[in-house]
Amino acid sequence: MSQPKKIYCLTPIYNDWESFAVLIQEIQQLQQNLSIYNFFVIAVNDGSTEDIPEDFDYKSIPTKVLNLKINIGHQRAIAVGLQYIYNEVSDYDFVVVMDSDGEDKPQDIKDLISKAELEQEKKIIFAQRKKRQESSFFKIGYFFYKYLFYFLTGQKISFGNFSVIPKKLLSKVVHQNNIWNHYSGGIIQSKIPFEKVLLDRGKRYKGVSKMNFNSLIIHGLSSISAYFDFLSIRILRYSSYGIGICTISVLYIL
Repeated sequence: MSQPKKIYCLTPIYNDWESFAVLIQEIQQLQQNLSIYNFFVIAVNDGSTEDIPEDFDYKSIPTKVLNLKINIGHQRAIAVGLQYIYNEVSDYDFVVVMDSDGEDKPQDIKDLISKAELEQEKKIIFAQRKKRQESSFFKIGYFFYKYLFYFLTGQKISFGNFSVIPKKLLSKVVHQNNIWNHYSGGIIQSKIPFEKVLLDRGKRYKGVSKMNFNSLIIHGLSSISAYFDFLSIRILRYSSYGIGICTISVLYIL
Protein backbone atom coordinates (compact mmCIF):
# COMPACT_ATOMS: atom_id res chain seq x y z
CA MET A 1 0.00 0.00 0.00
CA SER A 2 1.38 3.39 -1.02
CA GLN A 3 2.16 6.03 1.58
CA PRO A 4 -0.30 8.94 1.94
CA LYS A 5 0.77 12.02 0.00
CA LYS A 6 1.84 15.00 2.10
CA ILE A 7 -0.05 18.21 1.40
CA TYR A 8 1.14 21.53 2.84
CA CYS A 9 -1.61 24.15 3.01
CA LEU A 10 -0.21 27.68 2.98
CA THR A 11 -2.45 30.51 4.13
CA PRO A 12 -1.78 34.16 5.07
CA ILE A 13 -3.63 35.59 8.10
CA TYR A 14 -4.24 39.13 9.30
CA ASN A 15 -6.25 39.21 12.55
CA ASP A 16 -8.76 36.68 11.21
CA TRP A 17 -8.10 34.03 13.88
CA GLU A 18 -11.75 32.96 14.22
CA SER A 19 -11.90 32.02 10.55
CA PHE A 20 -8.53 30.29 10.82
CA ALA A 21 -9.87 28.12 13.65
CA VAL A 22 -12.76 27.01 11.43
CA LEU A 23 -10.34 26.33 8.57
CA ILE A 24 -8.28 24.04 10.79
CA GLN A 25 -11.43 22.15 11.78
CA GLU A 26 -12.44 21.69 8.15
CA ILE A 27 -8.97 20.49 7.15
CA GLN A 28 -9.11 18.05 10.06
CA GLN A 29 -12.47 16.77 8.78
CA LEU A 30 -10.99 16.48 5.30
CA GLN A 31 -8.07 14.50 6.73
CA GLN A 32 -10.49 12.02 8.32
CA ASN A 33 -12.34 11.56 5.03
CA LEU A 34 -9.26 11.28 2.80
CA SER A 35 -6.77 8.77 4.18
CA ILE A 36 -4.71 9.04 0.96
CA TYR A 37 -3.48 12.48 2.09
CA ASN A 38 -1.70 13.83 5.15
CA PHE A 39 -2.33 17.53 5.67
CA PHE A 40 -0.01 20.12 7.21
CA VAL A 41 -0.65 23.85 7.61
CA ILE A 42 1.78 26.74 7.23
CA ALA A 43 0.10 29.96 8.42
CA VAL A 44 1.83 33.28 7.77
CA ASN A 45 0.79 35.74 10.48
CA ASP A 46 1.07 38.94 8.46
CA GLY A 47 1.85 41.32 11.33
CA SER A 48 -1.55 40.88 13.00
CA THR A 49 -2.43 43.46 15.64
CA GLU A 50 -4.51 40.85 17.48
CA ASP A 51 -2.74 38.00 19.27
CA ILE A 52 -3.68 34.37 18.76
CA PRO A 53 -6.40 33.60 21.36
CA GLU A 54 -4.98 31.70 24.33
CA ASP A 55 -7.67 29.01 24.07
CA PHE A 56 -7.10 28.61 20.34
CA ASP A 57 -6.44 24.95 19.48
CA TYR A 58 -4.74 24.39 16.14
CA LYS A 59 -2.83 21.24 17.13
CA SER A 60 -5.39 18.88 15.60
CA ILE A 61 -3.50 19.30 12.33
CA PRO A 62 0.31 19.77 12.30
CA THR A 63 0.57 23.55 12.05
CA LYS A 64 3.40 26.04 11.86
CA VAL A 65 2.68 29.76 12.36
CA LEU A 66 5.25 32.14 10.88
CA ASN A 67 5.00 35.44 12.78
CA LEU A 68 5.98 38.51 10.75
CA LYS A 69 6.87 41.67 12.69
CA ILE A 70 5.09 44.00 10.26
CA ASN A 71 2.22 43.76 7.82
CA ILE A 72 3.70 43.22 4.36
CA GLY A 73 0.49 42.45 2.51
CA HIS A 74 -1.37 39.36 1.37
CA GLN A 75 0.76 38.62 -1.71
CA ARG A 76 4.14 39.04 -0.02
CA ALA A 77 2.95 36.87 2.87
CA ILE A 78 2.26 34.11 0.36
CA ALA A 79 5.74 34.55 -1.13
CA VAL A 80 7.29 34.31 2.37
CA GLY A 81 5.38 31.08 3.04
CA LEU A 82 6.42 29.53 -0.27
CA GLN A 83 10.05 30.42 0.40
CA TYR A 84 9.83 28.88 3.89
CA ILE A 85 8.45 25.59 2.54
CA TYR A 86 11.08 25.48 -0.20
CA ASN A 87 13.93 26.11 2.27
CA GLU A 88 12.75 24.23 5.36
CA VAL A 89 10.50 21.38 4.22
CA SER A 90 11.86 18.51 2.18
CA ASP A 91 9.23 15.78 2.46
CA TYR A 92 6.04 16.87 0.70
CA ASP A 93 4.15 16.26 -2.54
CA PHE A 94 1.99 19.34 -3.07
CA VAL A 95 1.66 22.89 -1.74
CA VAL A 96 -1.86 24.34 -1.57
CA VAL A 97 -2.07 28.15 -1.56
CA MET A 98 -5.37 29.29 -0.09
CA ASP A 99 -7.09 31.99 1.97
CA SER A 100 -8.03 31.27 5.58
CA ASP A 101 -11.46 32.91 5.55
CA GLY A 102 -13.49 30.10 3.95
CA GLU A 103 -13.81 31.57 0.46
CA ASP A 104 -11.30 28.93 -0.68
CA LYS A 105 -13.04 25.71 0.38
CA PRO A 106 -10.83 22.91 1.75
CA GLN A 107 -13.22 20.40 0.19
CA ASP A 108 -12.06 21.57 -3.24
CA ILE A 109 -8.42 20.67 -2.57
CA LYS A 110 -9.05 17.10 -3.73
CA ASP A 111 -10.29 18.32 -7.14
CA LEU A 112 -7.22 20.51 -7.58
CA ILE A 113 -4.84 17.70 -6.64
CA SER A 114 -6.67 15.23 -8.90
CA LYS A 115 -6.22 17.64 -11.80
CA ALA A 116 -2.53 18.08 -10.94
CA GLU A 117 -2.05 14.31 -10.94
CA LEU A 118 -3.92 14.07 -14.25
CA GLU A 119 -1.42 16.57 -15.67
CA GLN A 120 1.42 14.37 -14.32
CA GLU A 121 2.35 17.09 -11.82
CA LYS A 122 3.80 19.21 -14.61
CA LYS A 123 1.43 22.15 -14.15
CA ILE A 124 0.21 24.43 -11.37
CA ILE A 125 -3.54 24.08 -10.97
CA PHE A 126 -5.62 27.18 -10.17
CA ALA A 127 -9.26 27.41 -9.06
CA GLN A 128 -11.23 29.46 -11.59
CA ARG A 129 -14.43 30.84 -10.10
CA LYS A 130 -17.73 29.97 -11.77
CA LYS A 131 -19.85 31.42 -8.96
CA ARG A 132 -18.82 34.30 -6.68
CA GLN A 133 -20.34 35.46 -3.40
CA GLU A 134 -19.39 39.17 -3.49
CA SER A 135 -21.71 42.14 -4.01
CA SER A 136 -22.77 43.24 -7.50
CA PHE A 137 -20.65 46.39 -7.15
CA PHE A 138 -17.55 44.29 -6.46
CA LYS A 139 -18.34 41.91 -9.34
CA ILE A 140 -18.57 44.86 -11.74
CA GLY A 141 -15.21 46.15 -10.49
CA TYR A 142 -13.67 42.70 -10.90
CA PHE A 143 -15.06 42.46 -14.44
CA PHE A 144 -13.35 45.72 -15.46
CA TYR A 145 -10.16 44.67 -13.65
CA LYS A 146 -9.90 41.50 -15.75
CA TYR A 147 -10.35 43.38 -19.02
CA LEU A 148 -7.95 46.15 -18.02
CA PHE A 149 -5.38 43.46 -17.17
CA TYR A 150 -5.90 41.90 -20.60
CA PHE A 151 -5.69 45.26 -22.41
CA LEU A 152 -2.44 46.27 -20.70
CA THR A 153 -0.67 42.89 -20.61
CA GLY A 154 -2.20 40.84 -23.41
CA GLN A 155 -2.87 38.05 -20.88
CA LYS A 156 -6.14 36.83 -19.41
CA ILE A 157 -6.48 36.42 -15.65
CA SER A 158 -9.56 34.62 -14.34
CA PHE A 159 -8.32 33.16 -11.07
CA GLY A 160 -6.87 34.17 -7.73
CA ASN A 161 -4.49 32.57 -5.24
CA PHE A 162 -6.27 29.25 -4.58
CA SER A 163 -4.00 26.73 -6.28
CA VAL A 164 -1.97 23.53 -6.03
CA ILE A 165 1.78 23.57 -6.74
CA PRO A 166 3.45 20.18 -7.36
CA LYS A 167 6.77 19.78 -5.56
CA LYS A 168 8.77 19.67 -8.79
CA LEU A 169 7.52 23.16 -9.74
CA LEU A 170 7.99 24.96 -6.42
CA SER A 171 11.65 25.78 -7.13
CA LYS A 172 10.57 27.61 -10.31
CA VAL A 173 7.88 29.52 -8.42
CA VAL A 174 10.08 30.81 -5.58
CA HIS A 175 12.67 32.07 -8.05
CA GLN A 176 10.13 34.40 -9.67
CA ASN A 177 10.58 37.96 -8.38
CA ASN A 178 7.11 39.01 -9.49
CA ILE A 179 5.24 36.72 -7.09
CA TRP A 180 6.19 39.20 -4.35
CA ASN A 181 3.88 41.72 -6.03
CA HIS A 182 1.17 39.35 -7.19
CA TYR A 183 1.26 35.56 -6.92
CA SER A 184 -1.07 34.51 -9.77
CA GLY A 185 0.01 37.39 -12.05
CA GLY A 186 3.63 36.41 -11.46
CA ILE A 187 2.89 32.81 -12.46
CA ILE A 188 1.24 33.93 -15.70
CA GLN A 189 4.16 36.24 -16.48
CA SER A 190 6.73 33.52 -15.72
CA LYS A 191 5.34 31.12 -18.35
CA ILE A 192 5.27 28.28 -15.81
CA PRO A 193 2.65 25.81 -17.16
CA PHE A 194 -0.70 26.02 -15.41
CA GLU A 195 -4.26 24.79 -15.77
CA LYS A 196 -7.59 25.76 -14.23
CA VAL A 197 -10.48 23.94 -12.55
CA LEU A 198 -13.93 25.54 -12.36
CA LEU A 199 -15.03 25.79 -8.72
CA ASP A 200 -17.57 27.83 -6.78
CA ARG A 201 -16.26 30.36 -4.30
CA GLY A 202 -17.21 29.68 -0.70
CA LYS A 203 -18.68 32.00 1.93
CA ARG A 204 -16.64 33.56 4.70
CA TYR A 205 -16.57 31.65 7.96
CA LYS A 206 -16.65 34.76 10.15
CA GLY A 207 -16.89 38.53 9.74
CA VAL A 208 -16.85 40.42 6.45
CA SER A 209 -14.36 40.45 3.60
CA LYS A 210 -11.52 42.99 3.79
CA MET A 211 -11.41 43.10 -0.02
CA ASN A 212 -13.39 46.26 -0.85
CA PHE A 213 -13.33 48.33 -4.04
CA ASN A 214 -10.19 50.23 -2.98
CA SER A 215 -8.45 46.97 -2.10
CA LEU A 216 -9.42 45.60 -5.51
CA ILE A 217 -7.77 48.59 -7.21
CA ILE A 218 -4.56 48.07 -5.24
CA HIS A 219 -4.72 44.34 -5.95
CA GLY A 220 -5.19 45.04 -9.66
CA LEU A 221 -2.26 47.45 -9.81
CA SER A 222 -0.09 44.85 -8.06
CA SER A 223 -0.99 42.22 -10.66
CA ILE A 224 -0.27 44.61 -13.53
CA SER A 225 3.06 45.64 -11.97
CA ALA A 226 4.32 42.10 -12.57
CA TYR A 227 4.47 43.12 -16.24
CA PHE A 228 6.47 46.31 -15.65
CA ASP A 229 9.06 45.62 -18.38
CA PHE A 230 6.40 44.64 -20.91
CA LEU A 231 4.24 47.65 -20.00
CA SER A 232 7.18 50.04 -20.34
CA ILE A 233 7.74 48.89 -23.91
CA ARG A 234 4.02 49.04 -24.72
CA ILE A 235 3.66 52.56 -23.25
CA LEU A 236 6.74 53.71 -25.18
CA ARG A 237 5.31 52.24 -28.37
CA TYR A 238 1.91 53.92 -27.96
CA SER A 239 3.61 57.20 -27.00
CA SER A 240 5.63 57.02 -30.20
CA TYR A 241 2.43 56.41 -32.17
CA GLY A 242 0.83 59.42 -30.47
CA ILE A 243 3.79 61.68 -31.20
CA GLY A 244 3.81 60.51 -34.80
CA ILE A 245 0.09 61.20 -35.26
CA CYS A 246 0.44 64.66 -33.65
CA THR A 247 3.42 65.49 -35.88
CA ILE A 248 1.62 64.41 -39.05
CA SER A 249 -1.51 66.36 -38.00
CA VAL A 250 0.51 69.56 -37.37
CA LEU A 251 2.34 69.24 -40.71
CA TYR A 252 -0.97 68.67 -42.48
CA ILE A 253 -2.51 71.76 -40.89
CA LEU A 254 0.54 73.88 -41.73
